[in-house]
Amino acid sequence: MSYAQQQFTAYGPSYWGAIAVFAIGSVVLVWVGRRQTEAQARLLGRVLGALTGAIYVTILIYSLIPPSLSWSVPLRLTDLATAAAAYALWSQRQWAYALTYYWGLVLSVQALISPVLKSPDFPHYEFLAFWAIHLLVVWAAIYLTWGRGMRPDWRSYRFVAVVTAVWAVVTFVFNRIADTNYGFLNGKPVTASLLDVLGPWPVYIFTAAALILIVWALMTWPWVRNPESKRTLRHSPADGGQ
Repeated sequence: MSYAQQQFTAYGPSYWGAIAVFAIGSVVLVWVGRRQTEAQARLLGRVLGALTGAIYVTILIYSLIPPSLSWSVPLRLTDLATAAAAYALWSQRQWAYALTYYWGLVLSVQALISPVLKSPDFPHYEFLAFWAIHLLVVWAAIYLTWGRGMRPDWRSYRFVAVVTAVWAVVTFVFNRIADTNYGFLNGKPVTASLLDVLGPWPVYIFTAAALILIVWALMTWPWVRNPESKRTLRHSPADGGQ
């Protein structure tokens, strides 16, 4: 059996390789973001946004061959986070940035810590697709926050909490009707994950929701507490309302 045919295993060589790429990419994006002119930042944001969007659309199209209710419907929070990240990079609108910041730095990071991936190992398409969409979302949040100086506030916190709650209700209902499990709202993943320590269904849903809201609040408080840490971007798209 060749290496490409082996099954991916969490915390194996390919996992740590992906984490190394993530760490290096994060440092580079922050370094570049802090040294750009506004014109350079606008260009790079649009290039990264278009790249993120193109990769996501490619993955979405591939999931339709053949179409299936179990995996082809773009109802995973990863789908929404990737779309938000692509638009946040392209436009630097505050509402898109807020979704990218909270979803990316908590929910997408969870996928990096405990990847729920049942596919052949690197360089298989499914391996590359999984890591590409999760890394891009987290990179977008890191670049916009520590590279470009965008910041969340309590309005952003409330906005993302409401959007996430609406997503959860819609997705849960769809899962019940279609007998699917998008977002793992109707059952835990078959592979080990952080949800395993949060209790049985449906307890883990409410436990996870409470923990996420607390973590998001802690991610908001330092920026609001110290307004002087906020860098105001000079180009108007960053000031777009929610």
